[in-house]
Amino acid sequence: MTLREIVKILNATVCIGENHLDDEVTKAFASDLMSDVLTLKETPILITGLCNIQTIRTCDMACLQVVVFVRNKKPTEDMIELAEENDMILIGCEYSMFKTCGLLYEAGLNPLY
Repeated sequence: MTLREIVKILNATVCIGENHLDDEVTKAFASDLMSDVLTLKETPILITGLCNIQTIRTCDMACLQVVVFVRNKKPTEDMIELAEENDMILIGCEYSMFKTCGLLYEAGLNPLY
């Protein structure tokens, strides 16, 4: 599935990284606990409601490039700048984490576990 398809399915907004919308993704992981994110052995997209600078720093440490913020959370300018420095893609949607995961799973995106 491409990031463009994910944006369409979620009726989402791309905050940064429009040039990567044709990139393919195969797995997703949902969490608000960044300690769980640091244990990942693969690089899925991250679905989270935790919208702060530590989210971006954690994703950088875990080599995650795509973050989907749920519940209409908006990244700050500092978050966008740091994400841009690390060539990350930030996407925002208004759905809950549960609905976001359900829609993406129904569309064929696989869970990490």
